[in-house]
Amino acid sequence: MRILGINAIFHDPAAALIVDGEIVAAAEEERFSRRKHGHPAVPFAAWELPEQAARWCLDSAGLSPADLDAVGYSYDPALVDHAADGRWEELRTTYAERAPLFLRTALPGLDPGIVRFVRHHVAHAASGALCGPFPDSAVLVADGRGESTSYLAGEYRDGKLEELASQRLPHSLGLCYEELTEHLGFHRSSDEYKVMALASYGTPRFLPTLRERIYATDEGGFHTERLEWTEFAPRSAGELTGEHADLAASVQQRLEEVLLELAGWLHRRTGQPVLTLAGGVALNCVANTRLYAESPFEQIWVQPAAGDAGTALGAAAAVATELGERPAPMRGADLGRGFSDEECRRALDIAALRYERPADVAVAAAEALAADKIVAWFSGRAEYGPRALGHRSLLAHPGRKANLERLNDVKGREQFRPVAPMVLAHRAADLFGRGPMPSPYMLFVHDVAPEWQDRIPAVTHVDGTARIQTVAEADEPLLARLLSEFEARTGLPVVVNTSLNTAGRPMVDSPRDVLECFGASPIDVLVLGPYLVRRS
Repeated sequence: MRILGINAIFHDPAAALIVDGEIVAAAEEERFSRRKHGHPAVPFAAWELPEQAARWCLDSAGLSPADLDAVGYSYDPALVDHAADGRWEELRTTYAERAPLFLRTALPGLDPGIVRFVRHHVAHAASGALCGPFPDSAVLVADGRGESTSYLAGEYRDGKLEELASQRLPHSLGLCYEELTEHLGFHRSSDEYKVMALASYGTPRFLPTLRERIYATDEGGFHTERLEWTEFAPRSAGELTGEHADLAASVQQRLEEVLLELAGWLHRRTGQPVLTLAGGVALNCVANTRLYAESPFEQIWVQPAAGDAGTALGAAAAVATELGERPAPMRGADLGRGFSDEECRRALDIAALRYERPADVAVAAAEALAADKIVAWFSGRAEYGPRALGHRSLLAHPGRKANLERLNDVKGREQFRPVAPMVLAHRAADLFGRGPMPSPYMLFVHDVAPEWQDRIPAVTHVDGTARIQTVAEADEPLLARLLSEFEARTGLPVVVNTSLNTAGRPMVDSPRDVLECFGASPIDVLVLGPYLVRRS
């Protein structure tokens, strides 16, 4: 059975493909169009489909649109509350209703009759529970909004979802955080992770007031008042002050507290030992760690593409399961495009760059990193979701504190933002604590052991934590060898890993993308497949 999944309605348009129960491809449109988040998160952009991503998914499997058995679209216009967003909601709904016809135009040969609408939060839930490693689990989805709700809590057993609670709009934890993001001068539905980083610099002194206005209810839902943010701090026009950091810290902590209450309620209802998380709020790795450390659940699994891009995979998984073919668990997040050695070599030749093919590119990269070079690392298939996991990464020495500022300068980012470490899985517990192990998708923060904080200052955030990625040799042999070779030269089993892009641009996806980034940025070394380029 061949099932295509599509996300298009809000932001991060994406496509995913499941063939005979195997997740074979998934990619975000931004990686092809080079427009961050694919299109603006506004109703009049909802007609824009992930055309290039969908075509690539089909091409990668040798399929045509006519070969598909079904298409899952991660929004059901029949469930929309038109009072939620005034006149604009009607426009978004019209686009969604006509999506089957738009898809027929974008993918000639596709039968619009095979398109199935999947409720937005059900698609999120399915992306985690049906595509994750646990056959049965409790599931919690929180984001800005779906058709008429902003939250779902339930339980998956034998591939079937029992919904136990939801929250109707306008109450929304995700929208509350988005509004704060905008108030602080960042882009909403995009820069929420910056608020999470900023929160570490503040004191949650507004928490008492927020506890009166944002709280969980007895029915497994929550209440969020529309806040006047200037009551706490002035709107930022670019300069951030201690007041802004305190407001970020207060909202971040209140979000964590409410999520803990919701998780406690869900555990009491289900008794499940495992909690699966999805939805944009599940990208808040600080909150995820508190759920792991303080909730009654024994294990927590977060969909790596927890934001709206992941609903493409979830819609496909939900439809496949409904048709009697539950997908096998995803084996990793490397579901995007990959390029052959010959394609990489040809890109280098066209760019007229001098390059070499070392006997072991991992050894050569480790030597460069040990010499304090910044390395652009392009290897294998691209990641699905917002995290760079060693396939499209920018690497550096973690023992040099100045490398945090250096990398933020390379990427054109705010200096308060941290960078993350990748660490050998068998060494992780020696350096990091509190969060789950293994942690291969960079979706939790871990406390850095006190004796290691001065040894790896570039990846130790101001609050003593790090958002780690554990690397197991069985899963990522090339990355593991890189880390081992770096440790042999420095005594550090850790390398800085941040996304290979510059501010406002998507992660690089193709050889051309990475060559453009390398040419425009002060990166010392480029690893492109088996080839290595040194800046002269």
